[in-house]
Amino acid sequence: MKSWVLIAGDFTPLGGMDRANYALASALASGGEGDIDLVAHRVWPDLERAGAVRVHQVRRPFGSHLLGAPLLASAGERHARRRGRSAAVVANGGNADAGDVVWVHYLHAAHEPSAHGLRQSLQVPAAHRYYLARERRALTRARLIVCNSRRTASDIADRYRIDASRLRVVYYGSDAREFAPVAHADRAAARRALGWPAERPIVLFVGALADRRKGFDRLFEAWRRLARDRSWDAELAVAGHGSELAAWRRRAEAAGLAGRIRFLGFRRDVAAVLAASDVLVHPARYEAYGLGVHEAICRGLPAIVSARAGVAETYPADLRDLLIDDVEDPDEIAGRLQTWRRDMPGAAARVRALSARLGGRSWRDMSAEFVQAVTS
Repeated sequence: MKSWVLIAGDFTPLGGMDRANYALASALASGGEGDIDLVAHRVWPDLERAGAVRVHQVRRPFGSHLLGAPLLASAGERHARRRGRSAAVVANGGNADAGDVVWVHYLHAAHEPSAHGLRQSLQVPAAHRYYLARERRALTRARLIVCNSRRTASDIADRYRIDASRLRVVYYGSDAREFAPVAHADRAAARRALGWPAERPIVLFVGALADRRKGFDRLFEAWRRLARDRSWDAELAVAGHGSELAAWRRRAEAAGLAGRIRFLGFRRDVAAVLAASDVLVHPARYEAYGLGVHEAICRGLPAIVSARAGVAETYPADLRDLLIDDVEDPDEIAGRLQTWRRDMPGAAARVRALSARLGGRSWRDMSAEFVQAVTS
């Protein structure tokens, strides 16, 4: 029975890479896979209580990811050395340089983050250089690199000249109970619970508003253009927080869109917000996979997403109209939304097969495939 050392920022069920980390750790702990060391800033309470799990918590000074990163790397590498060759060591990206398995949820070399304001213009480039250096060292030394999409695997091969024999693609799973398809009556109930109008179509955006990677600035411009047409009857709901949230609220007010955009802030009830919505739009400039899109589809929502997002490679040909070729073009984003609005029932019907396929893959399925890739 193999022991494991998992090194990641967070093991929580709150979404994105943290959710995948949590799922793998939970599956290992419940499956009798051996002793498990979790080296992290934050670990969810049920994992802390699991008998096979030892938690090694690492400080994140002042809540800063950048300040916490070298502390996490040092602690992760120390615990990996202590376990020795008998353990499978899995580190997220450049979180630690252990020379064994790297799990890539986001590739820093594939996207240069934008900076807005004096503070970000000083911090963001320095942070990006640090993460790139850590990532390069970890990936070039790794025995195996597990990728969350073919797009991620391709980016790694291109940017770091990694041979395909060292790359494996393991797609994320989902929770079939939390993200089940939504019946009409359930959608109506979800809207009543949120105080949303029953008669208006709801377009949902989910993503951080701390930078421009998720493309909300392009969606905002597309929405301005759509709102000029009096026949455009949809409302936009924005679930996400970050340093630019207050600024976007002011911009919406100044543009006369305060009544057409609902800023929801940070939400832990994303499944309920999805249940109350009609379509998700995600014009991300870079998205290694896109778990939020995946979960929206599992709930039965059509999801309009960048054609270069990892999750887009799961779309069949008959959903091509939901893929955005140029996320910098607000007219294309607006056009994709108009096409969806003209045939909402048809779009919902066409997404059902993909919803069943993605929803049928559990987090436990992902974890079993991951373990097979690491141990074979």
